[in-house]
Amino acid sequence: MMLVREESTVKQFQRSSDRRLWPAALALALGAAVVLAACGSSGSKSTTSGTTTPTTGTSAAPTTVAPSTTFSTTSVAGLGTVVVDGAGRTVYILTTGDHTNGTCDDASGCTKAWPDLPLPDGVTSAKAGTAIDASLLGTKKLADGETYPTYNGWLLYEFSGDSGPGQGKGQGIHSFGGTWYALMANGNPVSGGGAAATSATTSAGSSGGGTPGY
Repeated sequence: MMLVREESTVKQFQRSSDRRLWPAALALALGAAVVLAACGSSGSKSTTSGTTTPTTGTSAAPTTVAPSTTFSTTSVAGLGTVVVDGAGRTVYILTTGDHTNGTCDDASGCTKAWPDLPLPDGVTSAKAGTAIDASLLGTKKLADGETYPTYNGWLLYEFSGDSGPGQGKGQGIHSFGGTWYALMANGNPVSGGGAAATSATTSAGSSGGGTPGY
């Protein structure tokens, strides 16, 4: 009889103890749930941020057009209307005593002062721009293996002393065995200066591949 009462007392004590532990267990469970929810929310935000962060791609570099691929004309102070290349710079020719192309190459250092204008690989001819006579455009392959555009048979060069378009500081310079002149749209060299500049003569050849002369 005493044993039965003792067992009943133990069970009642256990039930009472369990009831006292419930609030603590419930608090622990709620705390764990809050922690898990916070972790889940943080992970979700991280993932969302990772997918919405804009990426900066590298933009394609602008295509550079070689100045030798097109020619046009423009008005240059002191020279009048002259031929310019695709960069808008005045082009010059080197004449010799017999009115033919003078020699200007890398070996002599000429092309450092008077940069030449080879056609890019894959380009076979230059295009005619404003006021250019397409029939006067031609090409000439030199000993260096490069192909160069010509105008009325003249090889064309820029001048390093011109800082940009609209300049004609190379006009009339004597160097590298000849004299440098800008060109008119008719293919003749500019003689002298001023807005009323005229060609030295009008005896230039008429075809792009012809022998230069004036």
